[in-house]
Amino acid sequence: MEVELSRAVKKDVTMWEFLLKNFPDEILVEICKEFNIFESKEAVGRFIEAWKRASNDQPVWETLDFSMLKSDFVKASIQPYIWVHSRSDSTLYNLLFLALNISQGNIKTLIFNYSLYLTNDQFIYTAIRCPHVRRLVFVSWNRIKKIGIVRAIRVWTNLESMTMPCTEYPGYVFEEITKHCKNFRELKVIAFLPNLKVLSLRCSGLSKEALILILDELKDLEVLNISHSCHVVPLPYPHEGYMFSSGIDPIIIEKGSRLLDFYTCMEESCIMCQRTKADDGLPRWFRYEDGIWKDDEISSLAL
Repeated sequence: MEVELSRAVKKDVTMWEFLLKNFPDEILVEICKEFNIFESKEAVGRFIEAWKRASNDQPVWETLDFSMLKSDFVKASIQPYIWVHSRSDSTLYNLLFLALNISQGNIKTLIFNYSLYLTNDQFIYTAIRCPHVRRLVFVSWNRIKKIGIVRAIRVWTNLESMTMPCTEYPGYVFEEITKHCKNFRELKVIAFLPNLKVLSLRCSGLSKEALILILDELKDLEVLNISHSCHVVPLPYPHEGYMFSSGIDPIIIEKGSRLLDFYTCMEESCIMCQRTKADDGLPRWFRYEDGIWKDDEISSLAL
């Protein structure tokens, strides 16, 4: 390999040309996941060429993993609370167009980075071109409108698992899932879906009443994760807000004992527990280690 690489350099062949010529397609796909394609036009070209090489390998296209890609954005003080550079939007649209065209509708898993902000049109376009999606990991809904979410869910009738952000009015999301996604069984946020079996509420602010309601009403629930969450206790008057309590209420422990798996971690020494409490039960993931938002004690929900 060293001899071949030396010859390639002598012939003034770029590293990427050498890789594209000599490495298996599956390795190229993994390499593509490891760099930021928004860094330059040349990077986009290398990305596209590698993925074209892998286009005939259908198992590769069952998962569209953009968990390493981030938008070029800045935080804003008004909705949608971020501003994305037009170049970043254009690059992402071109990548989606290419990937969804090559995949020929075979994608079953869609994974987007916590800092990848799709536009409403990009999201709808993706849903239409990926009608067989079973798992969706998409937590940056800042630029997505209600009509976009509704339209996507109505297309994804095979949807089984979703990781979504905590929204102020999530009712319409769960209503659409109940109507159109009969096989839905995994959710990484609070929900009241009668057939839900797996639920992750890690790194959240949770009240005792909410947890009791979940454990009492979700009769089919088998796995619950409340690791690194904090117990929220409302103060007597609404305007006073709330306070945090330590430990887990014995009633919660008792009710959770009926589950096959009940994940808990509310330790003062745990760094993630400390972060959740410091962020008032709504972690600011952009402050922490890159990719830590993908972790979950429930293996089927971890990335």
